[in-house]
Amino acid sequence: MLNKLICCIDSINETISNVVSWLVALMVITMFCIVVLRYGFNIGSIAAQESITYMHGFVFMLAIAHTLKINGHVRVDILYQRLKPKGRAIVNLLGSLFLLLPVCAFIMYISWDYVSTSWAYYEGSREAGGINGIFLLKSLIPLMAALLFLQGLSEAMKSICQLSEKH
Repeated sequence: MLNKLICCIDSINETISNVVSWLVALMVITMFCIVVLRYGFNIGSIAAQESITYMHGFVFMLAIAHTLKINGHVRVDILYQRLKPKGRAIVNLLGSLFLLLPVCAFIMYISWDYVSTSWAYYEGSREAGGINGIFLLKSLIPLMAALLFLQGLSEAMKSICQLSEKH
């Protein structure tokens, strides 16, 4: 049962990461077009420029949980690297339970009013001709925290499984 839940959470974050990763290529193409249009043809678009910010936000906010899954976050591992697998599992479990999960819960809680206020008046760009979807970008904050919380649970459960192995 625990392994099915771990696989489910991991699969969700893996799928989201795979979908969002295509935004990186789209971001490069869009930026190339913006530069060519601006400097080659003296044509500018605020919406196109803002789209880079939106795509960048989507990539980082939605792929952060997958980065945790693949152990890609920066960590100070002066002691961690010297620990045996069971010791690493204990550090990961305690770090998830006492640091990661509470911080994610706090971010979800504290961002709720901020995001709901933005949705209340469909907050848009301050620039004329910009993208009228700031409320969507702000919605990534609690979504990121929820995905990271789920992945933190998955990592904690993986540590529990590793600690309960008999060897």
